[in-house]
Amino acid sequence: MPLHPQAQAFVDTINALDRPPLSEMTVEMARAGLRGLLPPSDEKVGAIADFELPGADGQPVRARAYTPRDARPGPLPLVMFLHGGGWIGGDLESHDATCRALANASGCKVVAIDYRLAPEHKFPAGLNDCYAALQWLAVHASALGADPGRIAVCGDSAGGNLAASVAIMARDRGGPALAFQVLVYPVTHHAFDTPSYREYGQGYLLTLEGMQWNWNHYLPDPAAGRDPLASPLLAPDLRSLPPALVIVAECDPLCDEGEAYARRLAEAGVAVECRRYDGMLHAFFTLGQVFDDGRASVAHAGAALRRALA
Repeated sequence: MPLHPQAQAFVDTINALDRPPLSEMTVEMARAGLRGLLPPSDEKVGAIADFELPGADGQPVRARAYTPRDARPGPLPLVMFLHGGGWIGGDLESHDATCRALANASGCKVVAIDYRLAPEHKFPAGLNDCYAALQWLAVHASALGADPGRIAVCGDSAGGNLAASVAIMARDRGGPALAFQVLVYPVTHHAFDTPSYREYGQGYLLTLEGMQWNWNHYLPDPAAGRDPLASPLLAPDLRSLPPALVIVAECDPLCDEGEAYARRLAEAGVAVECRRYDGMLHAFFTLGQVFDDGRASVAHAGAALRRALA
């Protein structure tokens, strides 16, 4: 189907800014552009707490914990949230609105992780930070008012890639045990040859050239793209991974690889729901102030987390 009218209006607004394409930006320009794309939110939550935890190399990593507005008494389920931004952008502020909405929708303690970014820290530095954060959170969950036996991971776009890979690492490295994963239009393959890339790689916000630019900044060399922790779709075995919700947008170059990953999970015997939002484009999940389907998709993810972590 064609772009949803809200998505078309958003694309028209972005195009009217007459800014250079991502593939022609400096890293700092791209980071600033992402900050300007994702608006803040005044949605109230029960509490917000900023703190630091040790990253993979012992360097402190910033984190932010969100307690839902109507939190139930007792330890809450915990969701580690990994932001998108092409591995080169995004931070605690860029996805603050999404984390607020997700905490309230899920009834979970949501902890956002400010992992190291490329190109200053190439693969697998940021991924290793995310896995170190998961290990720390599992040990210290009780101090955060969370239940170490009910932990999920969630991420959007590049964060969805990291979330999928963290789930594989947790399975293969003896934990921590994850109860669920929410992968929102995840990057799953260092390749650009799918029908959705051909159909939606130009003119739909995220472009083919933009994704190539992101990957080139993220990887130390092209061969690293075949590492299953960079391209989880290439993982030889997806058995025994946590149940998953995969959310994709129809008019997104990443649509096909997200759906392909969901199919591979299902073929491996993993319980998975794949939800495609027709007429939507990349980033809609984080733009609930703009897209009705953005709000609906966060509500759907929240409901899935409530069920999985009950």
